[in-house]
Amino acid sequence: MSIGNGDSPVLTSFPLGAQWPTIDPFLFVAHHDDHYPAATTSLGPNAPLDGRRIGNDFGGLDGWSMYHGSEVPGFPSHPHRGFETISYVRQGFIDHSDSLGATARYGQGDTQWMTAGSGIVHAEMFPLLDQQGPNPLELFQIWLNLPSADKLVPPYFTMLWDRDTPVVRTTDTAGRRVDITLVAGSLGDQVGPTPPPNSWASRPDADVAIWHVVMDPGSEWILPAAVDERSQRMLYGFAGSGVTLSGRPIEAKTGALIDATADHELIAGPTGAECMILQGRPIGEPVAQYGPFVMNDEAEIRQAFADYQATGFGGWPWPADDHTHAGTDGRFARHTDGRIDTP
Repeated sequence: MSIGNGDSPVLTSFPLGAQWPTIDPFLFVAHHDDHYPAATTSLGPNAPLDGRRIGNDFGGLDGWSMYHGSEVPGFPSHPHRGFETISYVRQGFIDHSDSLGATARYGQGDTQWMTAGSGIVHAEMFPLLDQQGPNPLELFQIWLNLPSADKLVPPYFTMLWDRDTPVVRTTDTAGRRVDITLVAGSLGDQVGPTPPPNSWASRPDADVAIWHVVMDPGSEWILPAAVDERSQRMLYGFAGSGVTLSGRPIEAKTGALIDATADHELIAGPTGAECMILQGRPIGEPVAQYGPFVMNDEAEIRQAFADYQATGFGGWPWPADDHTHAGTDGRFARHTDGRIDTP
């Protein structure tokens, strides 16, 4: 039961689609869960593309989409300004390239955290590496806003390998397991990876948390109150049979704005549950968003378009807008200073 006030811990709820509603300081959450078939030698799906809107395929035909890709699924080069992208990959791989000269192949629990700041162009392609069997891909992309003081900071590329991401493993009194992956924020004495230096999440008083919670059937866990009483918290029950929060049900495939001021008992349904929890103190500033740019007013949006048209945010140093790496390449990151990092 709730250890806080007597009001319902579930403030509002909503069904989950491909894109999820968010609360300040978050802007956007997309859950990509694609069941790609075997690959071609060019890292695309070995299947007919008939009936798809190539270049803008979000229909999920046969359980997968090409998105903006024409041969390899994904998102060819596109600009951003004024916020951050956080890409947490559970299955499959992403090939990243950007206008800073950074590039990477990551997946299998890795997270890429990119501060767009004053402006960056990047591509996120989904290479299919297995020519013999299926190529499942599951990832979450989360957009985190920047306050006005930091919207024009220099862009920054951060690679957080799965080894850098702590998992808090707990068992309840019946021995049932609950695992909490800390993509951001702390839980007990465990501290998540260090965010980029100008991120809202780098401010201790921002109380930002991104937790992926996996619960055994019927397992119980006490979800602790946020550190800052001003923080807001969203819970997305994206897989399994739903949960109850201090006695209030949150059905499967449902998200909810929940009370963050108190501890709450979270109980998984009969087939278990997976949840994504986003938390943070609101920035509390006006938001003007148009496509890939997020600023504070319309004049700043117009300036973002003008700057991109004039400068290309540094240009595109790669041979193709949908640049990918060789099919034989493993996970790696090449940073803007030329340093190469691997897991």
